Amino acid sequence: MESENGPQFRVKLASTDAELRAAQRLRYRVFVEELGGDGPMVDHDSGLERDRFDPFFEHLILLDEAKNGSVVGVYRLLRDDRAQRAGQFYSEDEYDLGVLKRSGRRLMELGRSCLDPEYRGGAAMLHLWNGLGQYIAAHDIEILFGVASFHGTDPQSLAQPLSLLHHRYLAPSELRVRAREDHFQAMDIIPEAELDRRAAMLQVPALIKAYLRLGGHVGEGAFVDHSFNTTDICLVMDTSRMSDRNKSIYNNRVTP
Repeated sequence: MESENGPQFRVKLASTDAELRAAQRLRYRVFVEELGGDGPMVDHDSGLERDRFDPFFEHLILLDEAKNGSVVGVYRLLRDDRAQRAGQFYSEDEYDLGVLKRSGRRLMELGRSCLDPEYRGGAAMLHLWNGLGQYIAAHDIEILFGVASFHGTDPQSLAQPLSLLHHRYLAPSELRVRAREDHFQAMDIIPEAELDRRAAMLQVPALIKAYLRLGGHVGEGAFVDHSFNTTDICLVMDTSRMSDRNKSIYNNRVTP
């Protein structure tokens, strides 16, 4: 919760069709209206961004009780046992996840993270992350991963940040997933010695920066997603390598 005059946050797992639809409406506003995405199951008439994986993902939602419980933040969560029921992880359409799946460790995929524009830059994302941390602890998740996006589909315009991520944050071999060969976009476009690191980091979206601060890495190669108007990278995080200080952000309870 926040102060009386500000938002009153609550984090929970969506448990009703109405809550799922509210999450999909927020996704539509962000990923379709704001970022220009689309997809075969997007419902433009109803304003719902959805796909075939939604029945298998759990949806962590952030509510603002000061606005009648409006859904103002969303995270999709897919544990490895639920991915088996789906037949694959969502990311496997873009990345070869074999190195993770062969590890024998508990995996969870994250996706469709978004906030209502009104709540960006404040405490809302921290509340979502607190809830996420509780879920991770409850299910003994060892490796987190998921695609994260840059807006746009021209890798040359993203050469600085993509190259920076490749040179400075490439995952170790035991975590290094790789973009599918048929859509592989090399990220080491600019030699490390020629990078303007400050300018490059300014182009990195805030969510990706946050994962990097927590100890995240990137897979090898990017995936250009023309249907969603994004250039995707795959972020991977070994939860055992997170520092105690970083783990301490996870301290709120997720309610059913």
